[in-house]
Amino acid sequence: MNEQITAPHWLAVITPKAAPALATSTVLILARIWNANGAEHSIGNAVLMTALSLAAAAAGVCASIGRAGDSVIAGTAFAASGGLALAGVAGYTDGLSLPLLLWVLATAIAYGLAARYWRTDRRERITHERQTSARREEHTHIERVEALRAGAQIEVARTGAAYAEQLAQALISRAALPGFDFTALEAAGLPELPSTNASKEH
Repeated sequence: MNEQITAPHWLAVITPKAAPALATSTVLILARIWNANGAEHSIGNAVLMTALSLAAAAAGVCASIGRAGDSVIAGTAFAASGGLALAGVAGYTDGLSLPLLLWVLATAIAYGLAARYWRTDRRERITHERQTSARREEHTHIERVEALRAGAQIEVARTGAAYAEQLAQALISRAALPGFDFTALEAAGLPELPSTNASKEH
């Protein structure tokens, strides 16, 4: 019943919290590398990234509407749209001011969206832990009741066996008394004792 409680590793706790910042930072770094390799002031590359960003945003809109809308797919599509827009701006511009500003905004938006999912996940985890604890307590109570019931049945059986043994000993002792007569008991209308049948058989 005693379960070992293990604390999660600090890296497992920090990694989900750092994921939005790592994602936006990776996009910014790759965009600046792309900027240094010919994307700066390239109209064709800017048009390509704009088209990809708009396509991802349209996919997110399509995935979020209707009864069959999937929030996970929509969130992924919007995140891709934002990442492509950030990469396009960071790759096209020649300075760092605008890309860093967009990186800060994208990171803040990513943490804002992630915080919503973290709260939902934490609420579901707490609910699950409470339900598990309640079921564990209920099972423990049932096991205790069954253990008490089994113990009571064992004690009743022991008491019955002891009573039968004492009764048999009393019958033997009474039969061994001087002047004890079975026929006198039968004539008085008393019920016949089991030992009478045994004596008649012999």
